[in-house]
Amino acid sequence: MTGATSSDAIISAFWRVLADRGWHGVTMRGIAAEAGIPLAELRRSFDGPQAILAAHGRTVDAAVLEGTVDDPSASARDRLFDVLMRRLDALQPDRAGVVRLMHDLPTAPLLALQLSTQMLPSMAWMLEAAGLDATGPSGLLRAKGLGTVWLAGLRAWEKDESADLSATMAALDRALDRADRIARMFGFAPREPAAASAGHTSPIETLDESGAAADPV
Repeated sequence: MTGATSSDAIISAFWRVLADRGWHGVTMRGIAAEAGIPLAELRRSFDGPQAILAAHGRTVDAAVLEGTVDDPSASARDRLFDVLMRRLDALQPDRAGVVRLMHDLPTAPLLALQLSTQMLPSMAWMLEAAGLDATGPSGLLRAKGLGTVWLAGLRAWEKDESADLSATMAALDRALDRADRIARMFGFAPREPAAASAGHTSPIETLDESGAAADPV
């Protein structure tokens, strides 16, 4: 195995080991054995489990971006909903490992801090995928707001074992509505392109430099 194929196989092996042993039972030797590669080859690819997690995050980002189709007729809210659902779809193949990691996070505070730091750049890319500005201070605020919505959807997905993920979609809808109410509470006027004026306006899009709705809950 070489290149992207090797990295994908290693990431998949990482999630299988994590699902079986939990975060605190993950070792590089165990990952190498699961992937069927020498430990030295694994070392050439990754520094440790945290590096594999970071690579997986970039892979998920790329999967969402590759599947993005520009639709100027869709509202910003609908575009955000679509982006976040496709992000969850990208997690589905490794669901058992991701859910186990979520269960283990309360006992791994340093890892939780690392993941929260990595989430902001990922959310900025999700904003880009939805056609929303992710640059500058206002972009940072949008990314933080979207991160709050994403976490609400992720928690619902963790418990949702239905084939159509209906409970997850409902949770994302509620989170977007909640964020919208908070944005309106601070007096942000909706700004939606004319083609999508009949749809919803995303609270993430309405944020400006003041940051009044930075952390909708």
